[in-house]
Amino acid sequence: MLFLYHVIILIITIFSPIIIFYRVLKNKEDKKRYIEKFSISSKKRLKGKLIWFHGASVGEILSIVPLIRNYEKNRSIAQILITSSTLSSSNVLQKFKFKKTIHQFYPIDNFFLTNRFLKFWKPHVAVFIDSEIWPCMYKNINDKKIPLILLNARLTKKTFKKWMMLKDFAKSIFNKITIAYPQNLETAQYLQKLEVNKISHLGNLKFAENYDENLNKIDINIKKELTKKKIWVASSTHKSEELFCAKAHTQLRKKVKNLITIIIPRHIHRSKDIILEIKNQGLKVSKHSAKPRSLKDTDIYIVDTFGETRKFHKLSCSVFLGGSIVDRGGQNPLEAARFGAKIFHGPNTDNFKDVYKLLKSLNISKKIQTPKKLASSITFKKNKTTGNKIRDIGQNILKKTIKELDYFIIDEFKKT
Repeated sequence: MLFLYHVIILIITIFSPIIIFYRVLKNKEDKKRYIEKFSISSKKRLKGKLIWFHGASVGEILSIVPLIRNYEKNRSIAQILITSSTLSSSNVLQKFKFKKTIHQFYPIDNFFLTNRFLKFWKPHVAVFIDSEIWPCMYKNINDKKIPLILLNARLTKKTFKKWMMLKDFAKSIFNKITIAYPQNLETAQYLQKLEVNKISHLGNLKFAENYDENLNKIDINIKKELTKKKIWVASSTHKSEELFCAKAHTQLRKKVKNLITIIIPRHIHRSKDIILEIKNQGLKVSKHSAKPRSLKDTDIYIVDTFGETRKFHKLSCSVFLGGSIVDRGGQNPLEAARFGAKIFHGPNTDNFKDVYKLLKSLNISKKIQTPKKLASSITFKKNKTTGNKIRDIGQNILKKTIKELDYFIIDEFKKT
């Protein structure tokens, strides 16, 4: 089965330049750094200990920011390598201004490309985040006897069933993991059935706060304009959800004057289409990138720039999380919840099932299915007490995670 996988990946590799060129034209790839996906590095490997973290995109990378901060302070570590697959995650990471942390795009999971990647970077430990399972890379990591950690591991029921269709192949991949730290009990059960060597449940690392003062500053003029208004946020929205929220705005402004709805699309390259769609509803739209001097006549404020979500979560008392009306499994509600916001979501939240279960028990979240229901549920008052509870949970999980990782990242280094 692994041989067949190699053949499929080889075919993808052959055609990948065409695919990547198309993505470059669509501004979905870095015009200069796309070569990193072929294991052609654009950064130097420094002498000394290097630890490597890999996450698919923005959410996974942000979840490890508290860990990066911690290990940046450790003198025994010369360099921290972070890889991801998306342009948005690279752009967000740049804003943190880390000193010894560098970013590269994750290579295509071709046997030769992954081997070349490992030969160049020579990581002392590899930490994969969430559901990043890559057969060729895992085999090469295992062959080189590099500790492989699956951190904040997540497997959905749907994904687990797919792996079990290729049971022997799946087990041959998952048993290469040195230790897995599942983010929920459901994943822990699935990992056991896939015969992962060692499993330890610490909790969901996404509860931990990835705060950075530099990322929290909002344009003074925009902040001044927004504080004059009644605002709520629709965050990480997918196609059709922006229209859903625009309709909720129309309903809400019947009873709330001076209202602005802030929409933060999951994929900002869709901004032009979103603006056109909303304008067709007779609503007036402003773009964040245009830095408007006044929001006097604005109905909908579109945040069409990277890494701005936290700023607006901090301002809002009500946040709707996208990917939940459409069937995408929902988006992470914890950042907004930490600020004491009331969380609203649709029926599709399988990606954060345990998180929403906790938020519901704390009366933080509410499921809605129509624009009218969303409009009637919006509140303009924060609950700081529940926000603090979320922060405390996050701090506890972070401390336990660092203690566990220190064995591989610090204690093992002392032996080498």
